[in-house]
Amino acid sequence: MDIRQDYPLSKRNTFSIAARTDWWIDYTCDADIDRLVKDEFFQDCRVQTIGEGSNLLFLANFHGILLHSEVKGITELHKDQDSILLRVGSGMVWDDFVAYAVENNYYGIENLSLIPGQVGASAVQNIGAYGVEVSQLIEAVHARHYRTGESRVFRNEDCRYAYRYSIFKEPDYAEWAIMYVDYRLRLRPSFSLEYKALAKVLEEERITPTLQSIRDTVIRIRNSKLPDPATIGNAGSFFVNPVVSAEKFNTLQTEYPSIPSYPQPDGSVKVPAGWLIEQCGYKGHRSGAVGVYEHQALVLVNYGGATGTQVGALAEEIIGNVRQKFGITLHPEVKYIL
Repeated sequence: MDIRQDYPLSKRNTFSIAARTDWWIDYTCDADIDRLVKDEFFQDCRVQTIGEGSNLLFLANFHGILLHSEVKGITELHKDQDSILLRVGSGMVWDDFVAYAVENNYYGIENLSLIPGQVGASAVQNIGAYGVEVSQLIEAVHARHYRTGESRVFRNEDCRYAYRYSIFKEPDYAEWAIMYVDYRLRLRPSFSLEYKALAKVLEEERITPTLQSIRDTVIRIRNSKLPDPATIGNAGSFFVNPVVSAEKFNTLQTEYPSIPSYPQPDGSVKVPAGWLIEQCGYKGHRSGAVGVYEHQALVLVNYGGATGTQVGALAEEIIGNVRQKFGITLHPEVKYIL
């Protein structure tokens, strides 16, 4: 366990917001959680779990303890002719796990290449891209309650997965520190190529689908649309794509015939938030140190020196204008930390 006081966070969040935390603690194993449960100072403090900071916006310095996983390792639990069950440490970098799966010919997560963050965060956020959500592959999440010390295995159904949602986003489950995530990956060749943008590139460039070619293509597409956080501070997609009723969508389509859409199994329709933002004139918009990325309106950026409150103010401005123009309220995918 590593403990640091008055710790700077500019390199611990992809927005590069220059906030600080009173305390930063890295945990590596169950024994570390046991120690924290017995520590009176820790138990009296405000605590927030954090991964790679790729889905957070610090609005101010954090007064309390940020608890960060350094639990590493991949263990093979079970293997048959069709699939393999892997247990992965929550502190492993997500894209390192994707690379491992591709190198070992394990199918299922290649579409999720280059998504920033840790394995633990994948289970919290239910990350998704190019037609795949990680909840389709998660069997269980192993967690420790950092107040009581309780150990619990959350089965997939216990996590109540939905679009960019899990039970771990609820306040009642915020005090669970994720230790490991179990993923069941496929051993027989099969790909998810229903997503139009990905399928179009593969077809136009005559790329034969393989694990590596799909991973490489996804990485290339993402790099063409999203800025590198090492160069321009950002948290990727800032807003969740809204889902509207079929009736609401038909009304919008009458006024905006070119509006993109993704029909959902329940009859509702998902609308790209980036398209809505772009129609309001924000693509490439800049106000001082903050702005909207020129190649993807869904991404808010810190050009250097911006505060979290400045980013948040731009987000609220965008939400208001989209609501006024389309009657749709956008919700941040990024979590605000006060």
